[in-house]
Amino acid sequence: MPIYKYTGFTADGTETGGTIEAEGLRDAISRLREDGILPRDITTQTPVAGRRPAGGDRTRRLAHVTRQLAILIASGVPLNEALRSLSEEQKGFWRALLVDVREAISSGSSLSKALEAHGKVFPEFYIRMVQAGETGGMLDEVLMRLADYLEHDMAIRARVSQALIYPLFMLSVGVVVLSFVFTFVVPKIVVIFENAKASLPFITVVLLKISWLFRSYWWLMIAMILGSYAAVKRTREKRPEVVDAWLLRLPLAHSLYVSRFTRIFGFLLSGGVPLMTSLDLAARATGNSVLKGVVSEAARRISEGGGIAASLERFPPVLRQMIATGEKTGRLPELLEKAADAYEEDFSRQVGTLLTVMEPAMIVAMGLVVGFIVFAVLLPIFQMNQLIG
Repeated sequence: MPIYKYTGFTADGTETGGTIEAEGLRDAISRLREDGILPRDITTQTPVAGRRPAGGDRTRRLAHVTRQLAILIASGVPLNEALRSLSEEQKGFWRALLVDVREAISSGSSLSKALEAHGKVFPEFYIRMVQAGETGGMLDEVLMRLADYLEHDMAIRARVSQALIYPLFMLSVGVVVLSFVFTFVVPKIVVIFENAKASLPFITVVLLKISWLFRSYWWLMIAMILGSYAAVKRTREKRPEVVDAWLLRLPLAHSLYVSRFTRIFGFLLSGGVPLMTSLDLAARATGNSVLKGVVSEAARRISEGGGIAASLERFPPVLRQMIATGEKTGRLPELLEKAADAYEEDFSRQVGTLLTVMEPAMIVAMGLVVGFIVFAVLLPIFQMNQLIG
């Protein structure tokens, strides 16, 4: 049934609004009146197919909806009724989305096919896992595993964000404070030295030049920062392999990319997704074009009869050894999960080490800059005192 967006008034004259699911416009008006609402305006909700939910909580919402759906199905609730119950709990975009999915299923579509119409909400690996769950008759188990994976992925992303917040904050504060000092404070202090027309120490001359640059060419500095950002962004869009290759050389990013690949590769295999499809989806889910190319080349070799471990020759030797063991013992998904845990632990350890080193390093750097300014200001004062004395 379609969803209608309405505005109207309650019996006491209070203005209200919201959405309602009904078979048609007349049914919507009738239901609103039964609820004691006098409708003023009713419009059909905009279709959600091809749209992305507003806000940055897509993964969190998707994980919540997936877990709730898994619980309902495991409890014996029919899929159609489970989706109806979920849609009644949601509002706005997510309610319309679940109604669309339920309508497609009511028309004879499978759940995975219904999700394909909303590719901007449901990742491709999510859809393939659901498809495998439908085929194997374990949809509730697959949905529960998907919810676990999404929540785990959110935790990793939150860890990355937390690792970046402190250094970015310190860098931003440092840039703002130093810009203010060089632009407004330093000129007022050193003007007495310029008027004295005395020979100034080299360090004071450097301070004056820096201050002059900030006052005269602040617009050029801002343009250079914005231009550098635009250049990196354009390179990332036009030639992503350049930036991605550089990122893979960083131990921190390398651990993150490898853990993401192994996690989703093992996750898909354990969910019954075919090997070649799992490789392709895992490569795309890493978000690194260079790693994707490496895995695509490995997939070609595997399709020609090569082993998985031997084909992934550009991956770390320890990981390839674990994959080879998994191939021989038939425990590949399990060992991939363990490898992902190991690389995530390595990533967490590196983040902790980086933060431990970065905090005192940034404090020392700020102290050196402040010391430079103080020394450059005090040195000519001492020289003037000696001359006077």
